[in-house]
Amino acid sequence: MPMNRRTLLGAALAAGALAHLPARAQARWQMATPYPDANFHTANIRSFLKEIEGSVAVTLHTNQSLLKMPEIKRGVQTGQVQMGEILLSAYGNEDPMFEVDGIPMLVTSFTQARVLAGLQRPFVQARMQRQGLTLLYMVPWPQSGFYTNEKLESLDGLRGTKFRTFNAATQRFAQLVGATPTLVQAAEVPQAFATGVVNAMVTSAATGVDSQAWDFVRHFTPVGFTRTKNAVFCSTRALNALPGSAQALIRDAAERAEQRGWSLAQEQERTRQEELARRGMIVTDPPPAKLMAELEKVGETMVNEWLAKAGEDGRKLIESYRAAIARA
Repeated sequence: MPMNRRTLLGAALAAGALAHLPARAQARWQMATPYPDANFHTANIRSFLKEIEGSVAVTLHTNQSLLKMPEIKRGVQTGQVQMGEILLSAYGNEDPMFEVDGIPMLVTSFTQARVLAGLQRPFVQARMQRQGLTLLYMVPWPQSGFYTNEKLESLDGLRGTKFRTFNAATQRFAQLVGATPTLVQAAEVPQAFATGVVNAMVTSAATGVDSQAWDFVRHFTPVGFTRTKNAVFCSTRALNALPGSAQALIRDAAERAEQRGWSLAQEQERTRQEELARRGMIVTDPPPAKLMAELEKVGETMVNEWLAKAGEDGRKLIESYRAAIARA
């Protein structure tokens, strides 16, 4: 009998209950990710889970087959699953510190992305800890760019488009450039384009390949729009129920997964962009100077808007970040 999402969720809840029993048998966890099997983040997770399988057996549910992106964090908090992966900036409405890497043009290189990640991490850790969660590691996406049917010379080319968004920052960006924002999760992108729900988007070349963007758009313009991060985390309660040696193994494997993930992201930035070109898409690299100048202005507007809601912590983070990249 085929298993639907309700059946899968029931199995996950049962496994979650077993994970807290005092039996000496190996703990069994469930993990949810919204991304497909072929994605590099998922491949990195599988390597991570392989390293810890001697301490905890984790069943991975990919491509939002068990929980959708907006459900995953809450699912870990409530014990539906013990581990999850999310696009951190997708939870920006919950806390501004989750979405700082989603501000356009704030981070324009992997070097800058590492600086921001280091400054952001303590805030993310503290906020997750208060919610009964333990941050294990964070890995960035390759630089994002625009997917359109016409060559994008300036932001005027986005005006009036039905623009796919995936977090509050892309929602706000679409509003600022005169596009119509529509929230679409990564797994739903092909269908959204095929049915005319959206006709333009900004995302990485990796997601472009995952969604086979060449089937519905002609142009990709990489602009270094963002290098947002995925966060992998677990239930603190479930983690603390494991022996100390198992906890240490998980933390050590998480450190390796983070370093491996950063290397994979850099590799994917090149190889996936090349794949788009091989599939017949027109890749405009470097992008038009006018477009980049306009993006810088929009980015500055969005930094200021973010600072207005992020308070003193946000001000200190941005000041520290700008000082650090100025020294680099």
